[in-house]
Amino acid sequence: MNFSDSKRAFTVTASSALEQVVERTLEAVGRHVVLGLPLGLGKPNRLVNAFYQRARSERDIRLDIITALSLDIPQPQHWLEERLMGPIIERQFGADYPRLAYQVDLAEDQLPDNVTLTEFYFQSGAALGKPMLQRRYISSNYTHVARDLVDRGINVTAQLIAGADASGRYSLSCNPDVSLDLARLVQEEPGRELFSIGQVHPELPFMHGDAVVETAFFDEIVDVDPSQPLFGLPRMPVALQDHAVGFHASRLVADGGTLQIGIGSLSDALVHSLILRHEAPNDHRRLRDLLASTPCDLEAEGVFEQGLYGASEMFMDGFMHLYKAGILKREVFDDIDLQRRANRGERLEQRGTGAIMDGGFFLGSSGFYQFLRELNEQERPRFRMHGVGRINQLYGGQEALEIVQRRHARFINSCMMVTATGAAVSDGLADHQVVSGVGGQYNFVAMAHAMRDGRSALMLRAARGSGDERQSNIVWEYPHVTIPRHLRDLVVTEYGVADLRGKTDEECIKALVGIMEAPFQEALVDKARKAGKLDRHWTIPDRARNNTPDALRQQFAGYRDKFPRYPYGSDFTDLEQRLIPALKALKALSASKPRLLRALLSGRPVNHQEALSRLGLDQPGSLTERIYARLVAAVL
Repeated sequence: MNFSDSKRAFTVTASSALEQVVERTLEAVGRHVVLGLPLGLGKPNRLVNAFYQRARSERDIRLDIITALSLDIPQPQHWLEERLMGPIIERQFGADYPRLAYQVDLAEDQLPDNVTLTEFYFQSGAALGKPMLQRRYISSNYTHVARDLVDRGINVTAQLIAGADASGRYSLSCNPDVSLDLARLVQEEPGRELFSIGQVHPELPFMHGDAVVETAFFDEIVDVDPSQPLFGLPRMPVALQDHAVGFHASRLVADGGTLQIGIGSLSDALVHSLILRHEAPNDHRRLRDLLASTPCDLEAEGVFEQGLYGASEMFMDGFMHLYKAGILKREVFDDIDLQRRANRGERLEQRGTGAIMDGGFFLGSSGFYQFLRELNEQERPRFRMHGVGRINQLYGGQEALEIVQRRHARFINSCMMVTATGAAVSDGLADHQVVSGVGGQYNFVAMAHAMRDGRSALMLRAARGSGDERQSNIVWEYPHVTIPRHLRDLVVTEYGVADLRGKTDEECIKALVGIMEAPFQEALVDKARKAGKLDRHWTIPDRARNNTPDALRQQFAGYRDKFPRYPYGSDFTDLEQRLIPALKALKALSASKPRLLRALLSGRPVNHQEALSRLGLDQPGSLTERIYARLVAAVL
């Protein structure tokens, strides 16, 4: 790809059809299209569907789609679920959100033979039990994705972009993550051609940093309105267990430091506890003293006077909340001498102009997108977007500057399980089925070990499930791991923090037993003794034997109002907030016929008419509806 000023980007007028864009692309690259699409928000769905439909109708076209995180609106699997979710989906995504046609066909196992789909990251759990997705998955560090795309012969890219500024430059907005690294690699290969398409989305904010590109970055700029609402993630509930995990993680974040976090309820809980620590430091301290069964040398407390700087591949709602709370405010400058002076606390004329957030891609709620659009001219340049090659690693020639910028870095991510000697399972199951993907987790863990004052913290729930099916998430071993044990660092559960870095295997086992759930401790200790990894005279500390959900609820009892189920508000009505967990409970109930029968006999529909009305069950018109009305009443 040639980025010289003489290159002309063809701008499509509003009257031009997307099919014409497809036609010009085929003329440029031929009948074999290897189409790279950004992960998450940046996919131009209608344009992608135009490529897909063309390949569907003309089987001599070979279309290979390579992407990640193909977002899709929820698809209810039962008529009762449809009654609950239908209005929510329309409210959240609109009545005509353009689903990706390849996802629709994949669900029906109807992907044509001349089309392949390859992904390197999934929505969590979306690929489980789906052989086509599992077979076509690429396990790749986020920083290696651009390289892998080049190796697989990518010749076309398409993504949503923000409209031009006064100088005529565009912004890659939500997804400079792979696009910038890919463009650089292509330039370095003589003779390599890449046809780049950008489609302007009127609601995407113009983001600064490396995301700002010249017109010549694109071969074609599509000005046709994508008619595609930005995919807003609903704000999800945060359980007490998650709040406890996030609270302990908030003890690790140093004032004047750097923060990287992912997405999900554990990250939401962490952000909420950081804000609590800043706004109510005495409450945070008292609860810490009550909960902290395991001491931590990294203990941090009190308000964020210097504030935090965000350096995270994913820029999401949590950073918005930290900014509004006055926590995300530590500035960084792209001059090492200036940065060192700032780190020393010197008064600088440049104060108020430095960056406070550097991200690789953004994805979040509709309110988050509105926040970004409404940043004023002074604020906007302080939130920058870059390629993951800059965000996720310390390579590239500016290592010294980036280490000075990212002082006291805390890279805090989630995982599913941790083994007794500190390896982490984050992206797949024992049979190699992929749950999500490695993404940038390994990058940040490795970066933490490369920095003298950087630390990686992996958050997880100590156990999952209920009743006889409850299982520990701290296990003796697991066939598949994401982070090897030689990169072990901080592990956080609802019962505390285990510091594993530089520790012996025995010290790691003891620390992890201290933060795992009590009923599972003896079995793990017994295996460790038999393997010769643990002193046979060592006994489990009394404080760890109190690691139970009941004890946790009692410890939080006096502070429960400070940890709401929806800490940032909800996209669901109060009634929907009751019905969503009720239907999940009903689904779980259906696995046991005796329990289902007891629920059917105990349900009293007359006590829940408002809820049943929301599901169209207040006046059941059939035997099936009458049965479900009683079952829903029972779980309510």
